[in-house]
Amino acid sequence: MTTSIVVGGSSGLGRAVAQRFADRGDTVIITSRTAARADTVASEIGDTTQALAVDLSRPETIAAALADIREVDNLVISAMEQGANSLADFHIAEAIKSATIKLVGYTETVRALHDRFTPGASVVLFGGLAKEHPYPGSTVVSAANGGITALVKTLAIEIAPHRVNAIHPGVVGDSPKWRDAPDHPHLPRTPIGRLVTTAEIIDAIDFLLRNTGVNAIDLFVDGGLRVT
Repeated sequence: MTTSIVVGGSSGLGRAVAQRFADRGDTVIITSRTAARADTVASEIGDTTQALAVDLSRPETIAAALADIREVDNLVISAMEQGANSLADFHIAEAIKSATIKLVGYTETVRALHDRFTPGASVVLFGGLAKEHPYPGSTVVSAANGGITALVKTLAIEIAPHRVNAIHPGVVGDSPKWRDAPDHPHLPRTPIGRLVTTAEIIDAIDFLLRNTGVNAIDLFVDGGLRVT
């Protein structure tokens, strides 16, 4: 039985990934910042899904929160703190929290679980297109996502022979945030003529996890937007 961990699996793309894993028969463990939220979503995803409360903004608590996990085949870390934070209106506490989650929290999660990786275990970390295409208020998000690129390179050496890669999604057109928004400004600039879908993001994550020759890369799933 494959054991798949989705840190941040209670919402957004993380939840969609967890659902895919559960539908194919994996033992799935999702995390959220609160036990109540994690339990609720785990019960909605399916009977084989377990729940844990893990707060990546408090990295000193991560190892203890993950202590009951026995083995890891797939590890996807999608948790994030998304919010506008520009230089002109800089919120230091929010910036520290966002950077801590992405860089310290992601790193500590991999470190804490590494001794329970199965021989073929693989890791996917979430970045984002903001690292290539900053937008108003993305200063901290863009910087943290840029840090993910560096993080996968060093982790690929630190946890070798286990693999680690980064997924950088573009605007996901069928996500709750964007599916009802008409005429998204990225649409006319995207070479494929549409925004990417949740299914395409999940397929890319699955590729990174299962293809044993792919390691230490940034995979952009944005329909080619970054080249326009």
